[in-house]
Amino acid sequence: MTQTVGVAGIIRARLGECSPAERRVGRVLLAAYPTAGLETVATLAERAKVSAPTVLRFLTRLGFGSYPDFQRALRDELAERETSPLSAYSADEPADGPLARAAAVLPTAVAETLAELPDAELDHAVRLIADQQLRVTAHGGRFSSLLAEYLVLHLMQIRGNSRMLPTGPVQRVDALVDVGRRDLFVLFDFRRYEQPTLELARTVTQQGARIILCTDRWLSPISGLADVVLPSRVDSPSLYDSFVPSLALLEALVAGLIDRLGPAAGQRLAAIEAASQPYL
Repeated sequence: MTQTVGVAGIIRARLGECSPAERRVGRVLLAAYPTAGLETVATLAERAKVSAPTVLRFLTRLGFGSYPDFQRALRDELAERETSPLSAYSADEPADGPLARAAAVLPTAVAETLAELPDAELDHAVRLIADQQLRVTAHGGRFSSLLAEYLVLHLMQIRGNSRMLPTGPVQRVDALVDVGRRDLFVLFDFRRYEQPTLELARTVTQQGARIILCTDRWLSPISGLADVVLPSRVDSPSLYDSFVPSLALLEALVAGLIDRLGPAAGQRLAAIEAASQPYL
């Protein structure tokens, strides 16, 4: 399954070119994406505290000829967001073999994921995770929890004070009850987005925590709450969305973190090695 850049991705990419009033429209759209864009022009303008012509100028800047064109694109995205492996399943045998399909799809998906992410967004994520005064907690969904664990295993070695959100109810409450301004959550949420992860994001932001969101190009509803959004493509040679581009993005994040931590990362790695020797 392949895809193109979504409306939310276009908005995020163009915000820096906009006037302050147009940026307010963009932020309102991202904060309540995609429902805010399905309202009338007048309602959207009222929410952003701008005029209706400002809304239309913003959409023109994004490349939409009219408000109905913009809403049509959003509705098309909504249909794509609800795609599941079952709905994508076809009993027809593909013309190409799996290796050929993977070779055609995955390298492009990785390259476009990395090319489409602004350097400033990745730098912001690196700076947050490198802040040793912040405790890092990662959490993912049914499949994306694997990405969360992969990240945490690296963070344990190069910066410490990092953990997965426990799955047990008692342990989870214990982990969340003291969350505050010195907490950073790295959340993974991909289509079809999981309501418990959204509720978690709402809870921890109310307690003062910051959020880095790893998601797909359609953007999880958590994007409106996140300090940093790291979207990845999910193009795949099969009916399942691929996490290969997301994994590549995590590799870039870890590389940037090691660069920023400098000698401290090496010192912790040496300490980890020494502490591990008795158990090898």
